[in-house]
Amino acid sequence: MTIGSKRILSYPSIRRMPSYLRVLKDLVATDQKDVSATFLAKALGFEPIVVRKDFDPLPITGKSGVGYDIHELIKAIEDHLGWNNITDAFLVGTGNLGSALLGYRGFEQYGVKIVLAFDVDPAKTHQTINDIHVLPIDEFSTMAVRMKVQIGVLAVPAEYAQPIAEQMIKAGIRAIWNFAPVKLVVPENVVVQNEDLAEGLAVLSVKLDRLKTQSVHPIPGDTSPVPENETPDTHPVP
Repeated sequence: MTIGSKRILSYPSIRRMPSYLRVLKDLVATDQKDVSATFLAKALGFEPIVVRKDFDPLPITGKSGVGYDIHELIKAIEDHLGWNNITDAFLVGTGNLGSALLGYRGFEQYGVKIVLAFDVDPAKTHQTINDIHVLPIDEFSTMAVRMKVQIGVLAVPAEYAQPIAEQMIKAGIRAIWNFAPVKLVVPENVVVQNEDLAEGLAVLSVKLDRLKTQSVHPIPGDTSPVPENETPDTHPVP
């Protein structure tokens, strides 16, 4: 896909990029300089052609018999994803899930930093959780405008998700990372990424059932491992 003069990664390719980065950064720690598509494919359980197609829109070319320069490939991926610049975000909902998200420091390496949290419960406000201040939800709009924040993380119960999302949008939020188990209705100029834990558990349960079935009725001649992630480009994007 092309927008203007820039070629854009497909959504399935985008989803694979963090896995590539993890492997590449592990290789940097070993002082390895180059990596082949075949090596990455084997490390992640993909086909080499998938890796090459994923990297095709990036402004980097592999060398025959050598592969890709690891540092250049990391930079190309991070530049394309916008992870080379830290973007501030607000989180709403400081229950068990929200508090856990506030405690995860890995977001910053992916270009996002949660700088403030908000809650409707007065007992949870005016304190810090994992070094992040928690403010009353009534202060969300003022702080979002003042700090020019455009990313909101939603970790509230389903029944509160839509009204809180609307409050976020009115305050200028243009991207919502939604952990609530509900589909949000938003304007066309707002993007939403849903993280439904129930969907993930359903997939895990089916994979476990298939694994049990294969162990009882193995397929003759099939010695391939069960893939950690299924990533064919034909999967629909929610």
